[in-house]
Amino acid sequence: ALSTGYIPVVSTVAQGMDADTAYNINADTAAAKLAEALHAEKLILLTDVRGLLRDPQDEETLIHVVHTYEVPGLVASGVISGGMIPKMECCVDAIAGGVERVHILDGRIHSILIELLSDEGIGTMLKKEAHSA
Repeated sequence: ALSTGYIPVVSTVAQGMDADTAYNINADTAAAKLAEALHAEKLILLTDVRGLLRDPQDEETLIHVVHTYEVPGLVASGVISGGMIPKMECCVDAIAGGVERVHILDGRIHSILIELLSDEGIGTMLKKEAHSA
């Protein structure tokens, strides 16, 4: 579809094997798998917070950059909890699958434009551990 100029829209609702049940598939997981399959450089996930917050009750505690190796420790310490766990896991999986960077941005504002047009960025960026020279 992409090679012929179409932009596919992918629904994350799937029909069950029994044909009577529809299942809500985690959209972040589906997006991460698509990004891997398409050999995307970046994956952008939108959420209802500024990004990964050190304190979920305080949006001023935004963590701007997270390396994939830090994620297990952030889960263990409770910084990553609840619905942010599967989001971060799919981010790590996407990077392991070849996506260079994953951005978690606030979908309540024009965050994609701000992220793309600023030097600092406004959300949380996940990337692989920097290789030592």
